[in-house]
Amino acid sequence: MDVRFSAEQQALRDAARRLAEDLAPQTVRDLDDTERTAKLDAAVTAAGWRELRAATEVGDPWASGVEVAVIAEQLGRRLADTAFVGPTLAAELRRAAGAPATMTAETVVLTPDLGTFATTVAGQVPAGAVAIDVAGASSALVLMEANGGWSLASVAMGEPARHVDLTRPVAAPSSPATLVDGQTTGIDAAALDRATALGLAVCCADLVGSMQGAVELSTEYAAERKQYGRPVGTFQSVQHLLADALVATEGSRSLALHAAWVVDALAPADALTAAATAKSYAARAAREVCETAIQVHGGIGNTWECLAHVYLRRALLSTDVLGGVDASLARVLDAHLGGPDGLR
Repeated sequence: MDVRFSAEQQALRDAARRLAEDLAPQTVRDLDDTERTAKLDAAVTAAGWRELRAATEVGDPWASGVEVAVIAEQLGRRLADTAFVGPTLAAELRRAAGAPATMTAETVVLTPDLGTFATTVAGQVPAGAVAIDVAGASSALVLMEANGGWSLASVAMGEPARHVDLTRPVAAPSSPATLVDGQTTGIDAAALDRATALGLAVCCADLVGSMQGAVELSTEYAAERKQYGRPVGTFQSVQHLLADALVATEGSRSLALHAAWVVDALAPADALTAAATAKSYAARAAREVCETAIQVHGGIGNTWECLAHVYLRRALLSTDVLGGVDASLARVLDAHLGGPDGLR
């Protein structure tokens, strides 16, 4: 693996960073600015970033998992309140099923614990299933068992609602599910593993972005907030907290980039194991880093007006999507301890 970004990847990162810095929320109050949100959504749509995993004429994705992760990190860094993870996974599933690209925005439906892609039961969406990242979406994709694998079905959704994550609303999908037209192949276990690996890698990148944003927010505050006539950032205890947070962020970034690379470079099962490894590390680190950000802010860090809690909330949702720490570690253990010969 060449860990250096290509010139195109660097340009993509810079473009995503500039867009997020210009249009993402700067304060908690900005989350209710519908005009700003519309501009952000329109800019992401115009850039075509949600279709990076759609199929080319030969069936391959337009971009690798690395490019997707590059964008996800920058959107997470600035708390960009626009849909990206859900539409990206929807495009991946459509490509796996050989289905034509959709002309309308859509997302995916996950199980009630958000741990896996939801599967219909007798054509009905399971009770408690959740459509994630639904901003602007008119429908969501759900799996339907067929011929030993899965086909894709589409469902409508209820009204979007903010729950844990204030930047990415969720919604309850409705039944019945309608089979997606134009599918040419079934989704087998390998394709589903690759889609899951992609989802884990994108969430890892979003977690890294959230960590980076939280560290930057805290560092700026520590340089400005004075106590006893000195900036609190000059106190060794605060410096240690921020240094540990930075180390955790950079360690997570390395694992996240590797997870994004293996999505296309390794066999599906190996890609899933690597992505689960990264997720287990990044999810644990993100919670610690975001809680550190609140601690560095002191009393104001526990108020609604401080963005620190928005970073923590975003990290908590990214942690749960397609499996948190425990689920990811279980996947890793199953990969290394499973099979007829046990440990391998």
